[in-house]
Amino acid sequence: MTPGKITEAAFEAAIEQALLAGGPDAAVSGSGLAAEGSERYGEGVPGGYLRRTPEQYDRERCLIPPDLFDFILATQPASWAKLAKADPDRAREELLRHVARHVEKRGLLDALRRGVKVAGTRFQLAYFRPVSGLNDEQRDLYAANLFSVVRQLHYSEVTARDSLDIVVFLNGLPIFTAELKTPLTGQTVKNAIAQYRTDRDPAERLFRSGRCLAHFAVDPDQVFVTTRLAGPRTRFLPFNQGRDGGAGNPPVQEGYATSYLWDRVWARDSVLNLIQHFIHESDGDEGQRTLIFPRYHQLDTVRRLVDHARHHGAGSRYLIQHSAGSGKSNSIAWLAHQLSVLHDADDRRRFDSIVVITDRRVLDRQLQETVRQFEKARGVVATIDEGSAQLREALEGGKNIIVTTLQKFPFIVDQMGTLPGQNFAVVIDEAHSSQSGEMQKSLKEVLAAPSLEDAERDDTIEEDVEDRLVAEMKKRGPQPNVSTFAFTATPKPKTLELFGTKRPGGKEHEPFSLYTMRQAIEEGFILDVLENYTTYQTYWKLLKTAESDPRYDKQKATRLLKQFVDIHDHTIRQKVQVVVEHFHQRVSHRIRGRAKAMIVTRSRLHAVRYKLALERELKEQGHDYGALVAFSGTVTDGGHDYTEANMNGVPESQTKAAFERPDQRFLVVANKFQTGFDQPLLHTMYVDKKLGGVNAVQTLSRLNRTHPAKDETMVLDFANDADEIRKAFEPYYERTILSEGTDPELLVQLQYRIEDYHLFGAEEMDAFATAYFAADVDQDALYGILKPVVDRFAQLDEDEQRAFRSDMGDYVRLYAFLSQLLTFADAELERLYLFGRYLRRYLPAKQGQLPKEIQSQIDMDSFRLDQTWEGSIELPRGSGKLDPRGEKPPHPATEEEVDALSAIILELNDRFGVGLTDEDRLSLEVLTRRLASDAALQAAASTNTRDNLRLTFEEKAKVLFQDMAKSNFSFYKRATDDQAFGKLLFDLLFEEFLEGKE
Repeated sequence: MTPGKITEAAFEAAIEQALLAGGPDAAVSGSGLAAEGSERYGEGVPGGYLRRTPEQYDRERCLIPPDLFDFILATQPASWAKLAKADPDRAREELLRHVARHVEKRGLLDALRRGVKVAGTRFQLAYFRPVSGLNDEQRDLYAANLFSVVRQLHYSEVTARDSLDIVVFLNGLPIFTAELKTPLTGQTVKNAIAQYRTDRDPAERLFRSGRCLAHFAVDPDQVFVTTRLAGPRTRFLPFNQGRDGGAGNPPVQEGYATSYLWDRVWARDSVLNLIQHFIHESDGDEGQRTLIFPRYHQLDTVRRLVDHARHHGAGSRYLIQHSAGSGKSNSIAWLAHQLSVLHDADDRRRFDSIVVITDRRVLDRQLQETVRQFEKARGVVATIDEGSAQLREALEGGKNIIVTTLQKFPFIVDQMGTLPGQNFAVVIDEAHSSQSGEMQKSLKEVLAAPSLEDAERDDTIEEDVEDRLVAEMKKRGPQPNVSTFAFTATPKPKTLELFGTKRPGGKEHEPFSLYTMRQAIEEGFILDVLENYTTYQTYWKLLKTAESDPRYDKQKATRLLKQFVDIHDHTIRQKVQVVVEHFHQRVSHRIRGRAKAMIVTRSRLHAVRYKLALERELKEQGHDYGALVAFSGTVTDGGHDYTEANMNGVPESQTKAAFERPDQRFLVVANKFQTGFDQPLLHTMYVDKKLGGVNAVQTLSRLNRTHPAKDETMVLDFANDADEIRKAFEPYYERTILSEGTDPELLVQLQYRIEDYHLFGAEEMDAFATAYFAADVDQDALYGILKPVVDRFAQLDEDEQRAFRSDMGDYVRLYAFLSQLLTFADAELERLYLFGRYLRRYLPAKQGQLPKEIQSQIDMDSFRLDQTWEGSIELPRGSGKLDPRGEKPPHPATEEEVDALSAIILELNDRFGVGLTDEDRLSLEVLTRRLASDAALQAAASTNTRDNLRLTFEEKAKVLFQDMAKSNFSFYKRATDDQAFGKLLFDLLFEEFLEGKE
């Protein structure tokens, strides 16, 4: 290839030629209709498109009139003749006007499915494959759908210079647009996305919501898609196949890694199948309806499942291992609908009923809404909420789709066995889970254990839902009239064996479809819950390592740590103090001050005592954080009966809703809400329960839901070590936990290494921070600051680029991790973190790597970094009673053991939650030095009693404290306005003065 051919136009031409292949413009005739069985269900042979020119496009009506008329004349000549006879001169104009108006008012999807009425005559705008009985006439109508492609379409009614690289039309109506980029010209899919966001005005007629079905950003390596343009807030989703368990696309020997898009997804049969069975409307942001377009793994999975069932009939078992964030609800809805209308080659219905087993009401509603759009009828989905008789009636009556609960599964299996003349498809939503815990029948209704140890032993005898499902299936053996489709994120080995597909050799089993946790994380649909995972011992080790306070007594720190480690495993009060301290200092301000936390306990009795201790500690510390508890049944403790309802003050059924309130920040759980519970504001988990295997993955995954202002999660674990958690995640997850030996000094070393690249300096970081934290963020200014840095990065050789990416990535991840545990006084570290976060997103993406801006799915104009706390790195009091000032050493204090002023800061922060700063600490240090050197106080200390000395001290301290009004007025004002605060401050200063005299 010569340099002159390395252009975006060459990429564009290659896609066009693939679409035209086999069509009239390629000099080969073909209908584009795949022969029965020749292609996978829903797909077809590629090509068969027609080439059209930009001049043929009607910008005002957003269509190609000749194609629309050709389709109408070829498929509905009688209807056209009727319209033309009534008004020969205006028939064409009326048709165009009505089509354009229908699309404008009701959207293109509705127009294609429903057609339009013109002067009392209905015209179909597309013909879809019938679910059964494909006769010659229907085949001809289906084959007459006319697909065309236009390159460099000038879409604007205002200016003629703006153009789209490729637009795909169905019967003259624009269904897909695409912007293409190629890295060989210095641009990638990231630039295509930016072009849609910044250069494509959503107010343009073609880009208005519902006008097109989807907009694609494409380069040779990756594809992203959106159904709605909204300027800078446009959300593009990855439409990639996945690569080695992660994001991206597998490499190809020849051609382009993204050729699956135009060869398979844009194949004529595939497009019509998408419109007929997949694309649908749903409630979007701000109450707007938005189109749902399947992600690639959803489309591929459903099509392969339907294809296999079509060819093999009933009697098969399928395991769909799709991670959280995979969009299982939509996948199940699409699958259930398509199985309910599936026919074999002899036009016989494959399944009489589809039974969806779930405990999620939201899925029930979503099924109802989604299927109704495809079926255009109510009553297609029957919900079983009364009892076995209702379920039996639905099964015997052949209801299309039946939704019922996990509790009815044994009866369902038995009932199906008594109906051998009927075939059933059973779709199981999350085979392992039951968020309410109702199926754990071995869990005693009333718990009155004499000790925490007994309660833990009793409550860990659980009957897992997944175990019961597997046991029921094994007990009855294979049923030739039932196919089972099990969706789960974390299958156990026995589940994999029962539902999985045998690999070659027959000894191992694998899922029929796999969408990994790693891919979901890399594509930005869930968060990595292991990225900031910390054991309690590690937490203390980090605090000890951070030597911000050289006057602190290291021997005392060691003694306090040992005291905590040596206490009984089940002592709750000390752990609650640690939780409250950590949440208040490190978590409460996250997610723009809305972050919530879950405390996972060992038993229902633990949960009760945790809730009581938590409420006491919050009240003592003066925090207004609300706390709820979740457990089943009744717990008798200390002569009192405790239930979830009487401890929360709301019915048990409303606990989840109550936790959504802004004031409720803690949820203490025992077994309940550890699976199947989604709360995007849940940021931190405190674990005080041994976790292992699937249970560890399911529990910790409660944190992984995304939120626009949520950039990370945090786990503080009292009961497990990192190796145990790592082993639990290994079968489902391919990333590693941060080292337990992380040293904060590594941040400084990384800072030095990043500075050695000489890509940017303090001036650029300052300018970026100033622009970023401005009241009205100027995104162009941010890009303007980053652009020169990116240009300098481009001048580095490949090895240097790789090293810089690695160092900057390590720094950003390490800072995000440590900032949840420690307080950094060094503003440079915070500034570099902010600058580095956005610089990484703007750097050119590596081959097969997701652009960071897309991966994070957070736009600069919609995300504001929470302002971090200020002050030196201080050792928190941890368990509350572990106050560095609270225990006198057994021998006379030496100069090295004098308590630091940070203890005073900690005490004031803890009591009043004021967030005192490094400046405040410096002011106190000046004050204590002046008090210690005051001659009058020195004399009074040697001649007076403690009480008399206190009188002299207060008079002197008040006079000296007045000087602080000039240098630190906010601190002075707080101490003088708040009497309790001022009294405690002077008490602590007096104790500090006395210790200095010892």
